[in-house]
Amino acid sequence: MNYVRTAMLLAAMTALFMGIGYMIGGSGGMLIALVIAAGMNVFSYWNSDKMVLSMHHAQEVDERQAPELYGMVRAMAARADMPMPKVYVINNPQPNAFATGRNPENAAVAATTGLLNSLTKEEVAGVMAHELAHIKNHDTLIMTITATIAGAVSMLANFAFLFGGNRENNNPFGFIGVIATMILAPIAASLVQMAISRTREYAADKMGAQICGNPIWLASALAKIAGGGQQVYNEDAERNPATAHMFIINPLSGEHMDNLFSTHPNTANRIQALQQMGGSDGYSPFGGRTQSYSRSGFGSAPQQPRQPEPPRGPWGGGSGRGSSGGGRNEPPSKPKGPWG
Repeated sequence: MNYVRTAMLLAAMTALFMGIGYMIGGSGGMLIALVIAAGMNVFSYWNSDKMVLSMHHAQEVDERQAPELYGMVRAMAARADMPMPKVYVINNPQPNAFATGRNPENAAVAATTGLLNSLTKEEVAGVMAHELAHIKNHDTLIMTITATIAGAVSMLANFAFLFGGNRENNNPFGFIGVIATMILAPIAASLVQMAISRTREYAADKMGAQICGNPIWLASALAKIAGGGQQVYNEDAERNPATAHMFIINPLSGEHMDNLFSTHPNTANRIQALQQMGGSDGYSPFGGRTQSYSRSGFGSAPQQPRQPEPPRGPWGGGSGRGSSGGGRNEPPSKPKGPWG
């Protein structure tokens, strides 16, 4: 089913490319756009994950650099009976995370320093389990290709303004058609993104809760991310809005409603669904029994609180203020894990 959806997505994006080409240069422009779209589809399949990680300046970490985060992902991947994905850290103060990759054998999970610094171990486990669920469900193939091609459609629409208004070309609709293309093409690309059912987020929440062993961990994490995410400006995400749907919570400002034009389900609805699943005892990626969180006031401390150490960045220090933090978050020669 996921491969059928992918094929439909690629076909829709290809048709959109051809339509823009027709608006720019008539039938000849449509044929050129078809060739470009075919090449981009192939390129996106093999390289879109690398492009998305590069857009957000994600840095790959290993077990030596982030032993607890890496070990957590490895334990949960084994529990989910899936290959170990690559692990990336994004030096960004906004709490967020995403997964990417064309299949479980070639996948990656990425977490921001803001997420690692502001969430507990259990909450981070819930977020990582959610991203692993996306990989296991093959959602990441659709997400990465959508992000790459939707961004390219918007760029091609801008090219229409430069080359489509020339009276000597074959544009059958003239300058008015060019203006319409500039406005409507990005909207159409966004609608194709949104056409991918948002129920995949609910499915990933459910499977993620099963992978990490406690749905309340993920519910608490979602509440914290949604509460802090909109207060922290994510420059890379704003510069690349076509990738917004890949994150666990929309990284763009102004996302509050669960409507037709939303890339994510309403966070309160997701929390409620997880709350109804309840906690579970048994598996924990940290060893021992899971801890039950209070069902009221998500983001609160465990019922049996422990005194945590001051949060550390993924390199063992700093507060993850972003790339302009004066070098405080640069990895030392012997980096530590995200929690010391």
